[in-house]
Amino acid sequence: MRATRIRQRRVTMSALNPPARGLRIALLALAALTCVPDTATMAAAGELPAIASRQRAETKSFTDSEIVEGFLKTAFGAEYHLAGRVDRIRKFDGPVRVFAESDRADRKAQLAKVVADIGRRVQHLDIAMTDSSEAANVRVKLVRDRDLFRTISSFYGAEKAREIRASLDPQCLSGFRKNDNFEIEHSDVILTVDNGDFTFLDCAYEELLQSLGPINDTTSVPWTMFNDNVSMGYFDVYDQYILNLLYDPRIKAGMTVPEVKAVLPDVLADVRAWVKRVNDLKE
Repeated sequence: MRATRIRQRRVTMSALNPPARGLRIALLALAALTCVPDTATMAAAGELPAIASRQRAETKSFTDSEIVEGFLKTAFGAEYHLAGRVDRIRKFDGPVRVFAESDRADRKAQLAKVVADIGRRVQHLDIAMTDSSEAANVRVKLVRDRDLFRTISSFYGAEKAREIRASLDPQCLSGFRKNDNFEIEHSDVILTVDNGDFTFLDCAYEELLQSLGPINDTTSVPWTMFNDNVSMGYFDVYDQYILNLLYDPRIKAGMTVPEVKAVLPDVLADVRAWVKRVNDLKE
């Protein structure tokens, strides 16, 4: 199966691609992104005023039920879905290697920092950059905004690309192909490079994280970047809970909601300890 998600100017939906190479395609998720003008051109996320102000105001204390609600709402389901089951856990089952295709050294450097940050903050996820496209199971294509439609067409076909552009005016895209065991086998991410540092980082974090499995956006959880009304530009504490729950070894690809709920209490206790330590939380 293959799943794809596109991030756009502040609306999210998902749609299904036709079968490819004998694999059923799971879902296509489209998400919107509000353009936020940069006030600086600094490369590191924490140096951008737009991000620093969000970090200062960030909520970092959550009840168990608040964390579980967000996890179940993002790890299961799809906002707009044409075919394939979306009632199971979807995740990589092994190392994740990310290859960036671009001639923009600055954006590749920013992407590498994003990947390294994700790797530091998700305990059981082995994720890193690779210089080899053949060795990668996540491919990130960095394109100019004017080339985005052509790139989407090359991925999904001209008809689907026209449908996406007409209804959603996308800025970036991510997707994955999964097998019959709901294990993600390969992800593709398309990011635009010329819409400013905040937009690039905001897209990069959300699309990379969603291409790892939590593909369902929700407007009912106010703390997650997987909410169309929320722009982060960094890996916030709440979403660290979601990704650490997803990649705990006790949460397996293909699990149903009841199966996940049976192990969540023990998993959440361990995830809380990890997130507290890696973020130096005082609670």
